[in-house]
Amino acid sequence: MLQITVASDEDSALCPVRNILAKVTGKWQCLILLALEDGPERFGKIKRLIGDITQRVLTQNLRSLERDGYITRTVHAGPPLAVSYELTALGRELVGVLKPLVTWAAGSFDTVMGSRVAYDRSLRDKT
Repeated sequence: MLQITVASDEDSALCPVRNILAKVTGKWQCLILLALEDGPERFGKIKRLIGDITQRVLTQNLRSLERDGYITRTVHAGPPLAVSYELTALGRELVGVLKPLVTWAAGSFDTVMGSRVAYDRSLRDKT
């Protein structure tokens, strides 16, 4: 098993598993990476592909993904000025790892929802 136990906040900050997973397993990060799977996209198109993300949250997450090396930001001379985002080799590798999880989530959704309903019902029955 991978080392996942840490003794301090300092060890936690240096833990590769915690450090990387905290940055790429959030809902928005995964959706942004998947939105870029088929090639470069402009900000507005990414926002439309995801749908329920605010401009501020999208901007923050794009910057974070760029900082960590998963995407690149390219400014195209205008007029009009255009900015596009694209997966790097590291980003494409990450999407390859995420896709099976996404496929599993889509296929397991009904089972998970059924489990939640059953669990909630069992809690209500106990009260």
